[in-house]
Amino acid sequence: MSISQEWVFRAMCLGHFIVDFFNTMGPVLLAFISGHVMGLSNTQIGLAVSGYQIAGAFSQPLFGLRADRTGGRWLAAGGVLWTLCLLCVAMLGAASGQYWAMVVPFVLAAFGSGAFHPIGAMYASITNREKAAHYTSLFFLSGQLGGGSGPLVIGLLLDQFSTRNNSFTAILGPNLPYHLMEHGTLAPVLALSLLALPGIVLLLLATPSRVRYLATQPPRSATVGASAAPLAGSLIVYLAVNIALRALANPGSAAFIPRIFQLKGWPASEYGMLSGLFWLSGGIAGVFFARWASRFGSRAVIGLTLILGGPLMLVLPSAESVPLAMLMTVLVGALTGGSHSLLVVMAQQLLPARRGFVSGLALGYMFGMGAIGTQLIGTLADRVGVAAAFQMVGLVTVLAGALALRLPSDEQLVARARAAAAPADLPDAAPLAIPVAGAKNARSVH
Repeated sequence: MSISQEWVFRAMCLGHFIVDFFNTMGPVLLAFISGHVMGLSNTQIGLAVSGYQIAGAFSQPLFGLRADRTGGRWLAAGGVLWTLCLLCVAMLGAASGQYWAMVVPFVLAAFGSGAFHPIGAMYASITNREKAAHYTSLFFLSGQLGGGSGPLVIGLLLDQFSTRNNSFTAILGPNLPYHLMEHGTLAPVLALSLLALPGIVLLLLATPSRVRYLATQPPRSATVGASAAPLAGSLIVYLAVNIALRALANPGSAAFIPRIFQLKGWPASEYGMLSGLFWLSGGIAGVFFARWASRFGSRAVIGLTLILGGPLMLVLPSAESVPLAMLMTVLVGALTGGSHSLLVVMAQQLLPARRGFVSGLALGYMFGMGAIGTQLIGTLADRVGVAAAFQMVGLVTVLAGALALRLPSDEQLVARARAAAAPADLPDAAPLAIPVAGAKNARSVH
């Protein structure tokens, strides 16, 4: 990996940390808004989170297609900046007490996330083509680190600027004078946004320009055969079905983990910590899962971890102590979220000549299904309760694991990817290395 590639990879990891830091604090913010700023139903929370996920998900293939043509320099940095700015506007809308003034900019903020993710996944997978799953898992780990830190940090900050009258409301009931009800401020979101600006500048400087990116790509005519390579319908169907079912558990259920414990009367610092652990454990598990997949096969790792994660999802709402809730959240997040990078790499191998587009399509579909799942869980929670809704999700997760065992093997995917990419094969050179006089290959061996 050349110095140029190394900095691009680092910049993408930093950008992923920042954008997911703010992405995953959404459910914590909504739970806090519901308890301290204005009342929100489970359906309204589900609508806001699913709208955010849908906007970010279904825009990703379009941004990925654009990245294949331009390298995505301005889309990556601009997307992260867009997310931060619109989330700040949404918090100002929430402070006004108007649901739609909050939810509209909240949902629009997701387009920035949709712009960044396919570009970051594209560069991560081509950093070292022989270790695509490993580097992609590290890229997603950086996002999960941000995703784990965001809810924890915002929960702690929100607690510092809010009232704590739950003990009074529990004793005296809901018919209290207004001054005993919960109040709080959303100003910490604006302060955290300002701290993230230097990282966005670094992302802009490190990402290749359009001219530099296109100079490293194979001729357009050489990629036509790879794009048009026939794909087995059964491979796509099994992969799509598995992603859809898995997405109900992760990321679909993530929006309601803070809600479960907020309804128990826990403070924002505690349910924010649990939300952070959910995302963080999935990212760390992804690195180990990528290694295990190289030994035991991706489909075995995906299938068995989902089968083990389903029963834990069933009983998660029953946790009454913080240590038990932490342990169960970590296990659920790891077992349902650790296969994220494996599924993305599987999709990339089906169409290797269009990694930006396929990365956006896979991530968009994954989060789109998660958004539908979030709305479904919210509606079910209002009708049958959060615990019963999570029991249904747990059963679906076990089914997803069973179906994952029928996914294509790694050998099948590698053979298909090589066959599809054969017309466009070039010498194994670093795609983003800066040409140096007297050096034809700027890679360093790993």
